[in-house]
Amino acid sequence: MIRMKFVKDITELEALYGTPGAAATRKVARQLTPLYRKWIMASRLCILSTVGPEGVDGSPRGDDGPVVTELDPGSLALPDWRGNNRLDSLRNIVRDPRVSLMFMVPGSNNVVRVNGAAQLTADDDLCARFEKHGKRPATVIVIEISEIYTQCARALMRAATWNGRDETDDLPSVGEILSEMTAGEEGGAQYDQEWGARATSTMW
Repeated sequence: MIRMKFVKDITELEALYGTPGAAATRKVARQLTPLYRKWIMASRLCILSTVGPEGVDGSPRGDDGPVVTELDPGSLALPDWRGNNRLDSLRNIVRDPRVSLMFMVPGSNNVVRVNGAAQLTADDDLCARFEKHGKRPATVIVIEISEIYTQCARALMRAATWNGRDETDDLPSVGEILSEMTAGEEGGAQYDQEWGARATSTMW
């Protein structure tokens, strides 16, 4: 690693930046308001961040409608639909309830963040609320909200996230990455060929 001086002190850090604008702190809510509710219920995609003994985890969560359900103005429910069964986020939540969710809506450069504390439940009645195509989530993440606020839009603006361009041509496929990580032991081409049908049949 290149030798460099790292910032180790909060006072030193704050000296490198200006004072936050009034809007940055005044927009914080402690529970759902009518407009924050409208924004979050329009989101079908969020990033769930958790922390645990082994480190941190960030996991995309998506649905074909609102990605979360409001239980009351101070709490949200996020169904845990099928994934890769690594359970990284869920293991973290069981051991450390701190979570952060970043909600996005295609076309909007704004992001809404919810910070709070989460718990897992396999409560039958709650899981039944999310039933789709005859299937239910194994668990539901229940988040107690501590704060809600909008993120600055500049990051998505700089990245031109929703500009409509397809930039996937030169990206490696998951199969190619799997083959690289297993020195060719796993058939990357076969994985890629079978993935579409497998994902469709195991979406819920």
